[in-house]
Amino acid sequence: MKEEKKLFPNETVLITKYFDIHQDWEVPIPGFFIIASVRNIKSIADFTEDELREFSQILCQMRIGMREILNIQEVYLFQREDTEHTFHLCLFPRYDWMEKFGKKSESMRPIINYAKENMCNEDIFREVKKTVAKIRNYMEKLIKI
Repeated sequence: MKEEKKLFPNETVLITKYFDIHQDWEVPIPGFFIIASVRNIKSIADFTEDELREFSQILCQMRIGMREILNIQEVYLFQREDTEHTFHLCLFPRYDWMEKFGKKSESMRPIINYAKENMCNEDIFREVKKTVAKIRNYMEKLIKI
C-alpha cells in the first residue's frame, strides 16, 4: 500500500461514536471534508440504523455549515466502494478558481492535482486550519451525539 502524505493529520472537525469528520489529509483545498466510518465497512448499505441516522444528520449539518459559515455554495459529494480504506464520503467544495477545469465530476482529478502542485504553501495551510476551526465550532454546537 502506498504511503499517504498527510498534510493535515490533525485537522479533525468532529469524532462521534460512528464517524470521524476531518479535512482531507492530502489535498490543500479548504473545506474539502471527509466523513469516514469508524467501523470497517465499505458501503452505506452496511450501515446500521443508528449509523444511518447519525450519518444523515452529520451530512446535512456539514452541508448547511459549509454554505452558511464557510460560504461554499456548491459541493460535490462522492464515495467509492472499491477503495482500500473504510467507508468515507467526500464533500468536495467548488470555488470560483475551479471554473477553468469545468463543472463535471471529471474535473475533480485535475483540480486535486492542481491544488497539490500549486497550493502547498503556508497561506493555504493557515486557511485550511481556519476553515476547519470554523466548521468544528459550528458542528460542536449542533451535533449532540
